[in-house]
Amino acid sequence: MDDVRLVLASASPRRRELLALTRIPFVIDAPEVDETCTLGARAAVVELSRRKALAAAAKHPGQVVLASDTLVAIDDAPLGKPRDEADAFRMLRSLSGRWHQVYTGVCVISAAGEVFSGEDKTDVRFGNMSDEAIRAYIRTGEPMDKAGAYALQGAAGLWIEEIRGSASNVIGLPLTLTRTMLEKCRMTVLP
Repeated sequence: MDDVRLVLASASPRRRELLALTRIPFVIDAPEVDETCTLGARAAVVELSRRKALAAAAKHPGQVVLASDTLVAIDDAPLGKPRDEADAFRMLRSLSGRWHQVYTGVCVISAAGEVFSGEDKTDVRFGNMSDEAIRAYIRTGEPMDKAGAYALQGAAGLWIEEIRGSASNVIGLPLTLTRTMLEKCRMTVLP
């Protein structure tokens, strides 16, 4: 761990894949935090990513910590991960044929303890999904651990007609925002 100075406070395989693009060596330590939050989606992702980063930083003093949290919102109502298949159906039905927003909060804590937080927003438009298409998608299991019950990089991409903003934000780690925050901590991407 001598050359590893970055801790990713997330168990998400997609965030791991995206962070690996920076070529900065990192380890994963996803602390359990209370994710109860009554804030709107935009403020909630910033708060939740901050909680995760602070919890990981307490365990890894002197290292840079990166945390992230993503929520889907429609009509300003946040959609987290579905509780069950019925909840996934409800979410996907609400997204069908409509624009919605994906917010990802990013929090980076420097080795010196400086906290940098921000968020990114991407607008996404789903095409119309029939009830049978929604049920078939749910049967794949893919929606069950995803904010808004879908994954852009998965089968749901078959219905996504337009994106305005960062695709990596929708996947769970906005790369441009992440790069600028890591650079504030004197970390160089693509070293």
